[in-house]
Amino acid sequence: MHCLFCQHPDTRVIDSRVSEDGATIRRRRVCEACGERFSTLETVELKLPAVIKSDGGREAFDARKLRTSFDRALQKRPVAEEQVEAAVRAVIHQIRMGGEREIPSIKIGEFVMAELRKLDHVGYVRFASVYRSFQDVADFREAIATLESDAPDAGDKP
Repeated sequence: MHCLFCQHPDTRVIDSRVSEDGATIRRRRVCEACGERFSTLETVELKLPAVIKSDGGREAFDARKLRTSFDRALQKRPVAEEQVEAAVRAVIHQIRMGGEREIPSIKIGEFVMAELRKLDHVGYVRFASVYRSFQDVADFREAIATLESDAPDAGDKP
């Protein structure tokens, strides 16, 4: 790897550490020429399938859009950042495990709803209201009734 400071073509790794989730490796490097030190992050790059939008268009999968969907649904809700990150990783894992070259956006939405249902029922209803284009209060009641009927004990709150 080239040195960021002097552009020397060779740097040496002096320390490597794996992140807690095991998805990245932080490498501490030193330049052989100028002696400057810097860190790099190494991640696995896997090609995710293209997303087929509802209008038939296709675009590259964007994990930032996925994260934004979770953030909007869970805005001002008591859900830990680690839980949201785990849910995003779970959706990406499901997409990868499908092994398809293209995936309909509707399928991604279903994955998101399943993860939101586990995390926070209010977030789930928020996302479902946009995703399923709720038209009136009856649609909200139906979604809430489904949540209540699926809950192991209707008196428990997530």
